[in-house]
Amino acid sequence: MRRGREMGKMRTGEREPGLLTQLRRPPGGRDARIMLLAQALDRAGTGVWSAACVLYFTFVVGLDAGQLGLLLGASGVAGIAGSPLAGHLADRFPVRSLLIGTHLLRLAALCLLLVVTDFALLLAVVAVTHLGDRAAKTLEMLFATRVAGDRRATYQALSRSSANAGYALGAGLAAIGLAVGTRGAYQVLILADALSFLAAAALVWRTREPRGRGRVTASASASASDEAPKAPGTAPAGPSPWRDRGYLRFVLLDIPMNLDDSILAIGIPLWLVNHTTAPHELVPAFLVINTVLVVVLQLRVSAKVRGPRQAAGAVALYGLTTLLCCALLAAATGGGAWAASAALLAAAVLVTAAELMRSVSSWELAVCLAPREARASYLGVAGMAQSVQKSAGPLLLTGVVMAAGPAGWLALGAGVAGLSLVQRRCSLRRLDRLAAAESAAPATAAA
Repeated sequence: MRRGREMGKMRTGEREPGLLTQLRRPPGGRDARIMLLAQALDRAGTGVWSAACVLYFTFVVGLDAGQLGLLLGASGVAGIAGSPLAGHLADRFPVRSLLIGTHLLRLAALCLLLVVTDFALLLAVVAVTHLGDRAAKTLEMLFATRVAGDRRATYQALSRSSANAGYALGAGLAAIGLAVGTRGAYQVLILADALSFLAAAALVWRTREPRGRGRVTASASASASDEAPKAPGTAPAGPSPWRDRGYLRFVLLDIPMNLDDSILAIGIPLWLVNHTTAPHELVPAFLVINTVLVVVLQLRVSAKVRGPRQAAGAVALYGLTTLLCCALLAAATGGGAWAASAALLAAAVLVTAAELMRSVSSWELAVCLAPREARASYLGVAGMAQSVQKSAGPLLLTGVVMAAGPAGWLALGAGVAGLSLVQRRCSLRRLDRLAAAESAAPATAAA
């Protein structure tokens, strides 16, 4: 009855509740609210460590630039395995238990950084940390989509808003430790991140395991056999995402649909420093713009996208917005400091708009394009797109796009826009095939 009232409210066009109201009463109720708090604390700790890690490895551990690049690159590659591993295990074991274990693994790995200085051991420790980070993100969304059901897009918006707020808080706290600059101050920052993992694990322990082992959304119409819990370690029968060419094509095309992350964090700041006359003091404003807009607008943008077909349309908007952003970056080299600053700030707004589009399209399509009986393992593979982009995106921008100058940005924008149209068309075709297969199944059973 409650879901019926919610759907009726949306059909009649009644205004969506505000961010704070929905954070108090998120889709999924009590368990979702606890998970959102756990994610916010987790991201606050991540913000602390992200702001401090490069300086810690440089000034405390004593790594040179080559070692630091190898360390971060290897850890990024290790993180790619986190999503499919989490999806594979989630088909066989409770998501809640896996997530608690992942937080504790990250806690142990981060604490080892306080005593490990050997470079080979650092490679292993940081690789485990990044693998756990990606696995945790996938498990969080698997948990959320099971408890939030058809309102998973709204939950995703709340998750991103609270996570961005937590990340910004953590980065602000890190600034205090960085200002002190002593070895002890850096160690306090590491412990703060570790404590965030411990707090997140304790909060997840207070939640209940969602129904639907191996299923992302346990629908009301599901059969009793679908709802029945399976013994731990029992693998559900279902197709493998690694043999599904259509789904792998979606994941492959989703990699460039995540480039907004590298454009914001690496592309725009480096372009400002090396190719424009804009003041360097402008760089922190890009993160501020992104954080504020995501917190304020994510819920509103998500409310406009209902269902997988609208999500496919959002992919095309992502490509167009990215193209406009890249065009502004290309034009930022042609004027003085004021013109360059205005172009770069507008590009930061546009790349944030692209991020908002991506956040409501990528996960929704990943869920709806996967077979219902094996969605956990499929979503684990889908999570690889973001991990691959985090490893390859910086290299693409620094080694190819910026080396080619303004033409490189225009080529990148045109490429992403073209691929977004391909992604949209392929997604709609797969949705049509899945809908036809589902409608044919009852007819076959009746016959």
